Amino acid sequence: MNIWIAVGLTAVGCYLAKLLGLLVPAGVLERPLVQRLAALLPVALLAALTAEQTFGDDQQLVLDARAAGLAAAALALVLRAPFLVVVGAAVVVTAAGRALF
Repeated sequence: MNIWIAVGLTAVGCYLAKLLGLLVPAGVLERPLVQRLAALLPVALLAALTAEQTFGDDQQLVLDARAAGLAAAALALVLRAPFLVVVGAAVVVTAAGRALF
């Protein structure tokens, strides 16, 4: 039962957040600072999520095959590889790291 209460509260919270976004005046959204923050915020959130999933394990930091996979993906990005090559490099290096260690 507690799960359904949490699901319901989350749904209501998401709806209210969407509604608040629609009620913001257009003049506020046209400010350069707001536009820049709106462009950079998803990148920052994705980077934080990636770092947490790569280096976090419960309450401690870990350095394992996931870090090697992330490094391979970063190298592929620096070399301007296509997206599927970036993902493939990360998968192959992570799998090899787990198989070897």
